[in-house]
Amino acid sequence: MFLFDPPVSHAALLLLALSLDGVLGEPAWAWGRIGHPVTWLGRAIAFADRRLNRDTDAPGRRLALGAAAALAAIVAAAGLGTLLTIAFAHLPLGWLLELAVVAVLLAFRSLYDHVAAVADGLDRGLADGRRAVAHIVGRDPDSLDGPGVARAGLESLAENFSDGVVAPAFWYLVLGLPGLFAYKAINTLDSQIGHRTPRHLLFGRVAARIDDGANWLPARLAAALFAAAALDRPRRAFMALRAAWRDAGQHRSVNAGWPEAAMAGVLGVRLAGPRRYHGELVADAWMGTGRAEATAADIRAGLELTLRAGLVLAAVCLVLALAA
Repeated sequence: MFLFDPPVSHAALLLLALSLDGVLGEPAWAWGRIGHPVTWLGRAIAFADRRLNRDTDAPGRRLALGAAAALAAIVAAAGLGTLLTIAFAHLPLGWLLELAVVAVLLAFRSLYDHVAAVADGLDRGLADGRRAVAHIVGRDPDSLDGPGVARAGLESLAENFSDGVVAPAFWYLVLGLPGLFAYKAINTLDSQIGHRTPRHLLFGRVAARIDDGANWLPARLAAALFAAAALDRPRRAFMALRAAWRDAGQHRSVNAGWPEAAMAGVLGVRLAGPRRYHGELVADAWMGTGRAEATAADIRAGLELTLRAGLVLAAVCLVLALAA
């Protein structure tokens, strides 16, 4: 049972939100004026990082302060989700407001557009491909050749389909707005302070571990969705599952390897592998056993696969809505 039973079930609202996000995406005219809600949280986390994360503090104190900051952000986000749930439940058309909130916090269309821009950039030349991929990955774009840019785009597509679409959808289905808001706080914390750098190794450790836990099941569901999206080609679907089972555990992330390996298996390419972050070579394992020479055409094939996986997710929501 949910804390409050909405007049439209969570599954039905999620189905509508996925459709709304897919059609409209993020209205740049609005966020340019007021900022995206996630950026508001990001500013609060950055403020806490500046004020609480001090090099002069003892290691134990930095770890404790980071844990306290992370837990405070998550509890505050879940509390806001609860308050909105109560408010929407008392409004005649509150479900429409909830629909708008859920659509805003999904990132399918934004992800699709950003990765499509990488393929378009590569079509124009390596420099344009590097500029486009720099908006969605943390590695050094100038160190990437054409195949490296294409692989980076595909890796971002796979991982962010899990983090930006499947995980928010999952936590909304399970816990409603409180779960969705808490997850967005967890994911934002990890992206800002959950790094293995000298500054954040201690302060962001708890945030990173919470993010690992929150994404554990969604990441595996994302891999399953990629495989399901390829069922019209059974061998490709099998390759997705085999690659995920075989290779995901070798990824440096406990979760990212699952969607990346599954996508690699479907497309017949290799993803991850050695790459540079901030000038440092990271010798990661390869996901998949296909060719390493990925191209803009592979990015477009990955976009088609992700669109189909999104449709499978929508179909699951439809089944759950009808069964509610």
